Amino acid sequence: MLNSGEIYGINGPIIYVKGSSEFKMAELVYVGKEKLIGEVISLTNELTTIQVFEETSGLKPGETVAGTGHPLSVTLAPGILSNIFDGIQRPLKEMAKRSGAFINRGISVDSLDRGKLWKVHVMVAPGMPVAGGTVIAEVPETSAIIHKIMVPPGLAGTIIRVKADGEYRIEEEIAVLRLHDGSECALTMIQEWPIRRPRPTQKRYPATRPLITGQRILDTLFPIAKGGTAAIPGGFGTGKTMTQHQIAKWADADIIVYIGCGERGNEMTDVLEEFSHLTDPRNGNPLMDRTVLIANTSNMPVAAREASIYTGITLAEYYRDMGYHVAIMADSTSRWAEALRELSGRLEEMPAEEGFPAYLASRLSFFYERAGMMKNLNGTEGSVTIIGAVSPQGGDFSEPVTQNTKRFVRCFWGLDKSLAYARHFPAIHWLSSYSEYLTDLSSWYVENTGSGFGDCRNQLVAILNQESGLMEIVKLIGSDVLPDDQKLTLEIARVIRLGFLQQNAFHKEDTCVPLLKQLYMMETILYLHTRAKVLISMGMPMSVLKQSTIFERIIAIKYEVENDAFHKFAGYKKEIDAFYDDVIARNA
Repeated sequence: MLNSGEIYGINGPIIYVKGSSEFKMAELVYVGKEKLIGEVISLTNELTTIQVFEETSGLKPGETVAGTGHPLSVTLAPGILSNIFDGIQRPLKEMAKRSGAFINRGISVDSLDRGKLWKVHVMVAPGMPVAGGTVIAEVPETSAIIHKIMVPPGLAGTIIRVKADGEYRIEEEIAVLRLHDGSECALTMIQEWPIRRPRPTQKRYPATRPLITGQRILDTLFPIAKGGTAAIPGGFGTGKTMTQHQIAKWADADIIVYIGCGERGNEMTDVLEEFSHLTDPRNGNPLMDRTVLIANTSNMPVAAREASIYTGITLAEYYRDMGYHVAIMADSTSRWAEALRELSGRLEEMPAEEGFPAYLASRLSFFYERAGMMKNLNGTEGSVTIIGAVSPQGGDFSEPVTQNTKRFVRCFWGLDKSLAYARHFPAIHWLSSYSEYLTDLSSWYVENTGSGFGDCRNQLVAILNQESGLMEIVKLIGSDVLPDDQKLTLEIARVIRLGFLQQNAFHKEDTCVPLLKQLYMMETILYLHTRAKVLISMGMPMSVLKQSTIFERIIAIKYEVENDAFHKFAGYKKEIDAFYDDVIARNA
């Protein structure tokens, strides 16, 4: 018999059940007459502490708390993609039908549609040995993704019966497995998996392949590996969400999991509306065909916000187990950390820096460590890449969430409010950002773009660093006192910033740029630098060089050269040569 108890005390989303009980740690429970969903988070001989994922107004001592005997889990089956869930995998569209714009307490909704028929192609036969992860059937979940029905981890045996290909509901039996102990187990399309437990794999691979995003400053200067981790910190209005949107739309990931964790309701509405209308650039189908949205706005209960990122990453791991590359956008982990802080305060725990709980770092590390490129139980390769937005108050990167996040991610894309206010997007600052994947990915770049890519990148970064040092002098005494070679450095740095780092998300050719075009753009800018440097060394003043329009012409390459018209770059080099010859001829 499942255990139950009575409410002894209530403190916001935290409730207490007094007396010795049979509840288990992390057990899912139902609270009160309305059966609010909760989770056991602390146990002693005398007191059980439970966090409730719904509003607790109206609860009173004496109401019953009923245990379920199993942990808080997600339902894994066809129907996840194209769906919009809340933080504990309740479908928002279905709840809206039942309760309107605002979610009623205690509403009970299946996570997935159990009445829908799915076209199933069975891939096993009687007598076939299988184990956890073995693919037993395939289902075309959307126009973009084939959903692979797998044996749940931990099960192994021999298939004794299978159904014929046809249309089935997710609860219907697809095959029957005889376990090694002789018992039989029916296999359906459904798996249940605890959100706080990582799904098992065979092996973790090192980072050797980049996640290509089509964003020049990311792919060239600060790349992230498939299975890697990145943080996007920035103050209000600096473009965190827009950057994540661009990555979600253009990155070469198979599946996108977007977690709106504690963001404003109107911002989440924009996300939901925009994603619903976006077209997948790969195949012209709706982008939602390979996207899962988890929406947990700032006015929803904080406990559900805390659970939302675990829900999202468990869904991502499930599709990784099928052999897909999944990218998670968590927006934002600061709001998640604030939920931790509120729950910790309700629990009367000793606060650490800025009121955050002492276990903030371990919780962040547990989340980010679930990323990786893996060899799955069925022998396929898949990855989970985590890109977490951080919203430090006042844009202060020294606050605890940003600092602790930096300890566990290998990519740091620091957004700068001065760039955002100057309408330079993406507003990722090239001096405060870094990527520790550069060395790991260098061989991939050599194989796929040639040896020149890394050299060009290093030269661009060197010029930008030189500009930073020169700007300190310019601020003090102006640019007129600089020698012409340093004036040239400032001008080429301007070309790099405006023509390469700045990118227009709303321009057809500039919103996503292939790696080869990025390489040719860098080579063209550096060729201009080399030719202009020769002119300066010959005594030509910078004022003469700036009389030409060549610098503006190179800036305009990003708009004027189509993403498949690489032959046009030869024409720009001819223009640079003509500029060189013209300057010499006019000043001979």
